[in-house]
Amino acid sequence: MNRQAQAAVLLLLGAALLHAGATDLYLRYVKTGLRPLLLASGAVLIATAVATAWYERRRDRRSGSHEHPGPRVSWLLLLPLLALILSAPPALGSYSALRTGTALQKPYAYGPLPAGDPVPLSVVEYASRAAYDHGRSLHGRPVRVTGFLALDRSGAPYLVRMALNCCAADAQPVKIALTGDLPPVLSPDAWLEVTGTYTPRLTRDPVNDGPIPSLKVTSTRPVQAPRDPYDETWNN
Repeated sequence: MNRQAQAAVLLLLGAALLHAGATDLYLRYVKTGLRPLLLASGAVLIATAVATAWYERRRDRRSGSHEHPGPRVSWLLLLPLLALILSAPPALGSYSALRTGTALQKPYAYGPLPAGDPVPLSVVEYASRAAYDHGRSLHGRPVRVTGFLALDRSGAPYLVRMALNCCAADAQPVKIALTGDLPPVLSPDAWLEVTGTYTPRLTRDPVNDGPIPSLKVTSTRPVQAPRDPYDETWNN
């Protein structure tokens, strides 16, 4: 791999980053707030590639000689780039959620719930109020929560959202056990909008013994996966 080839790889990588940042593809990898940095990184890589190609071409014209190519193993750098371009991986789902302990954390405070019923809450918001506030603010208020389904080995259903701090590499699940009026057929990784009420039932995650609160379901509705599949409540 000579300098011209290296410049071509940089150009392709920069273009891939710009494409991911200009579309919703980047949300499968990093949190929303990192989009400007991703776009800037792509622009810098493209500028570096153009400068490298221009410099090498000018040097070759002056010296009339060509550099010896580097080791062929360096072409393996193209593999992750091709993977990004040809087949972007899906967001983390039930397989990862069931093999990772809940990341539910106790918040510093609980704000008032918005007016209107049912109250729209994220998985993290409902779970933290149910587990650590003992449902005080949830009593008598129907809630609406959206997440994807995960079924454990016994077939018990959970509504899950992967919460992240920075990127998909540190994403961890927050789980809500579902009881009550459930659909007859439950498909792992299917996204559901669940309406229900608080129930004091609390179980422990078999992976890390963390708390998993429950939600008594009154109705469900299948929905499309959201634009941002990860829960960024902790980043707000």
